[in-house]
Amino acid sequence: MTAERGATRSRRRPAADPAPAAAADPAPAAAADPAPAAQPTARYLRAARRLPVDATPVWFMRQAGRSLPEYRAVRERATLVEITRDAALCAEVTMQPVRRLGVDAAILFADITTPFAGMGVAFDIVEGRGPVLERPIRTAADVAALVPFEPARDVAPLLEAIRLIRAESPVPLIGFAGAPFTPLACYLVEGGPSREFVRTRTLMHADPGTWSMLMKILTDTTARYLRAQVEAGAQAVQVFDSWVGGLSPFDYSRSVAPWMARLFDQLASLGVPTCHFGTGTAGILRQQAEAGGDIVGLDHRISLADGWALVGDRAVQGNLDPVLLLGPFDAVADAARWVLDQAAGRPGHVFNLGHGVIPATDPDDLRRLVDLVHESRPAQRDHSGTSNGASR
Repeated sequence: MTAERGATRSRRRPAADPAPAAAADPAPAAAADPAPAAQPTARYLRAARRLPVDATPVWFMRQAGRSLPEYRAVRERATLVEITRDAALCAEVTMQPVRRLGVDAAILFADITTPFAGMGVAFDIVEGRGPVLERPIRTAADVAALVPFEPARDVAPLLEAIRLIRAESPVPLIGFAGAPFTPLACYLVEGGPSREFVRTRTLMHADPGTWSMLMKILTDTTARYLRAQVEAGAQAVQVFDSWVGGLSPFDYSRSVAPWMARLFDQLASLGVPTCHFGTGTAGILRQQAEAGGDIVGLDHRISLADGWALVGDRAVQGNLDPVLLLGPFDAVADAARWVLDQAAGRPGHVFNLGHGVIPATDPDDLRRLVDLVHESRPAQRDHSGTSNGASR
């Protein structure tokens, strides 16, 4: 997705500790305005830039994975890490939901901890739990021992997979990475998955200097990782701040938002749409949007209309509860139409779930949901909710 960026990034940097701000690199000199690029034709790319679309684009987080029998067949002969280190296999898994579900975007299949190996972090992926580190990071010396991440050296098969996907995919490819806070810093400090991240939050306050060192490394690593994906052919990128909603607004504004602003500032020069997603973020959604992202992903704990009002002048993505797909499809259809009505036909809505596809989900129901979204024509409304067009 190398076309020009569309939505204006009208954000202000949130209040922050001096340490993160001081660590930021100086902004490059402004370049002359380039000639206007041709408008994109793909639904997803048009919606990301808040351009009119012929139908609402839809894709699903975790659309490639255990809900698909063809993916389970692959896993019988390869681990998750082995898939990400085999370009052809990674490309195949990424393309599986595009073929089966008819979604409007592919998302690169990679583990959220993929950069760790190149940083010298030893870990195992434990079935049913996730990544478990041999030696968590707790001190400034631990942070200083991290190896600089070099994408061409450390994730070459993944970058080759992107080139293979671009040669085959009829829809745009989204690159992705975990956010510096969650899961990356939390995995590193906690030593594995945690929803409370007590050690991590303690480090923020007890040793802000070490926290800033760690976040600077992870922020710049994530920027290099995503830049390499775009240079290989990814046409948009999504940053997953998986459990960031567990932070208080104070902690988010002081210890995380400045680093997310730094990250999105570094991504701005890539010329592709950027999506900023986290879960449980209703209490910090305005701050999250201010930190950056052309698209803000909304989870299912807030109505799409309320979330869009909070994030302001940008596209939104979401936000059907994924658990509904485990029940009768009539309930899925009712909730999906409600989400579409919340969007009210405004340009800039990408339909998605409020979190990832649950493994027990029937792929046939995912396909039915894609068809429903594509066929729906929600009423056009002004921002007060008054109808401005024919009803669906």
